[in-house]
Amino acid sequence: MTREQRTVSMLVGVVVLMGGLAWAAVPFYNWFCKVTGYGGTTQTAEQPSDEMIDEVVRVRFDANTDKNLDWTFRPMETKMELKIGENAMAFYEAVNNSDEPITGTASYNVAPDVAGYYFIKVQCFCFTEQTLQPGERVEMPINFYVDPELVDDRDAKWVRDITLSYTFHRTEPKQAALDLAPADAVN
Repeated sequence: MTREQRTVSMLVGVVVLMGGLAWAAVPFYNWFCKVTGYGGTTQTAEQPSDEMIDEVVRVRFDANTDKNLDWTFRPMETKMELKIGENAMAFYEAVNNSDEPITGTASYNVAPDVAGYYFIKVQCFCFTEQTLQPGERVEMPINFYVDPELVDDRDAKWVRDITLSYTFHRTEPKQAALDLAPADAVN
């Protein structure tokens, strides 16, 4: 193999390696955020908390909509005080202001970021897409708690004010996407 061929082989290898790393970056980042709570990513649980401590945390609720979504979206309660470990339920309201059915999906985060690892969602409207008919109004629940382990974390133990923020984005309903796919691609 000549020197030029080795150089070309090495460059092709570098390009393939970088392409593979780029492909793996998004799933790896999502996994990392979920495991560590980085960037305010919340955690999920199958069941409510079975431990509560006598310290209070204040949760503020925030709501936003993407400019392409003709919905009114707001928290029905803007703040709540609860004991750390206490199971709580809050509601958000969404109204479709258009004359057509619209499907939306909520993205979310928690501030400060360090609280994300300890903010546990048991049930949330953000786990699935939401389709609202023209003029339809719905109340969407979130069941959550703040993990008592928060007080033992040297970086998070000072957190007593948490903001839970949602932004709804317009999405195509999954069933409609399946209806539009070629028949042989849906298997």
